[in-house]
Amino acid sequence: MAVKAIPDGYTPLTPYLYVRCSAEAIDFYAKAFGATEVMRLTTPDGGICHAEIDIRGAKLMLSDENAQWGNKSPLTLGGPSSGFALYVDDVDAAFAQAVAAGATVKMTVTDQFYGDRSGSIIDPFGHSWMLATHKEDVPVTEMQARMDAWMKTQAAPCQEPADAQAPATTAA
Repeated sequence: MAVKAIPDGYTPLTPYLYVRCSAEAIDFYAKAFGATEVMRLTTPDGGICHAEIDIRGAKLMLSDENAQWGNKSPLTLGGPSSGFALYVDDVDAAFAQAVAAGATVKMTVTDQFYGDRSGSIIDPFGHSWMLATHKEDVPVTEMQARMDAWMKTQAAPCQEPADAQAPATTAA
């Protein structure tokens, strides 16, 4: 019997989170986003070596952080290095639900120049989530013009922080 290269119910790209306490994270994602647990593999001490959840048809894999394996959570690193965008039918209700479940508001829900109504939260485990409802189809050229106008209203344009270091280079 042939095995599929990509299992049923999965897409070629599946995010994988390292979390300080995966069991608590699974509970939070269920309360905040309606996630359902697909599977859980536990370590002898009761930790989670690997788990999978489903959020609105999208799979998310996670495990407890583990220094031996080099898996560090945002709480250990001092903040997220990436984020997730989650489209929902009613962003205001979903945002309120996530905050009620324990998320911290990063950016309140607002209508955005790119056609979404969105807001951002940080989950209790340090991961960044943008929740959005798509409200308007905006052509890329119009989106760029709107972004240009929006950028003029911002205190500082997108740029590297003053304390950022240039990536290391190697001599050829």
